[in-house]
Amino acid sequence: MIPLRMDAVDLGYDGGPVVRGLDLDVKPGEVLAIAGASGCGKSTVLRALAGLLPPRAGTILADGVPVRGPSPDRALVFQDDALLPWRTARRNVELPLAIRGTSRAERRARADDWLARVGLAGQERRLPGQLSGGMRQRVQLARTLAGSPRVVLMDEPFGALDAQTRAAMQRLLVGVLATTPATVVFVTHDVDEAVLLGDRVAVLAPDGVCELVDVPYPREMGLRDAPEVAAARGRVLSALS
Repeated sequence: MIPLRMDAVDLGYDGGPVVRGLDLDVKPGEVLAIAGASGCGKSTVLRALAGLLPPRAGTILADGVPVRGPSPDRALVFQDDALLPWRTARRNVELPLAIRGTSRAERRARADDWLARVGLAGQERRLPGQLSGGMRQRVQLARTLAGSPRVVLMDEPFGALDAQTRAAMQRLLVGVLATTPATVVFVTHDVDEAVLLGDRVAVLAPDGVCELVDVPYPREMGLRDAPEVAAARGRVLSALS
């Protein structure tokens, strides 16, 4: 787990700026949820933290070192599971390990271990087309964490799932994060999800973070309706409006 920092960062594409003057600190080992209106730049911020989009101005640091490109230490999880359809669940999880040169025996053992940890023991030989949407997201999560990244960047990974599957994936992620030493930045448009998963919620606007809310009892499923959590949810909703 490592800290992340963005100082006076401007981000954009050929069409113009998307985010201006962003200052953001992510503490080592915390889960920072980022919420905001559509088009405010949430996914753009993740791409920049991943090293896929250089800033137009300002500095992005990971563990005190400038981010100048992608790194296996920083893994990105997409809303689209991005699995290779011709590879089995096991071989999809093995892929980043194979790219790193991990031995066949070790990558198979790690893939099977992570598939079991996300509830897919016995599904190792299935192709993505034979799996449900929730199961494919579990494979993507296993593939991400099998490489032991120090930072996990999650871009609305449950946004395309139905409500029941989404709730199941949230419970799964809570359990996985409890045993995974990584710094997590989780983008979502769902305020309840942000308040459930995040230690803090950063409400993003085009001119930077407009509110940073500390969340009591993060990832405590049984305390979602506690008055303190409701107050934090109210602060996020107020900032969004």
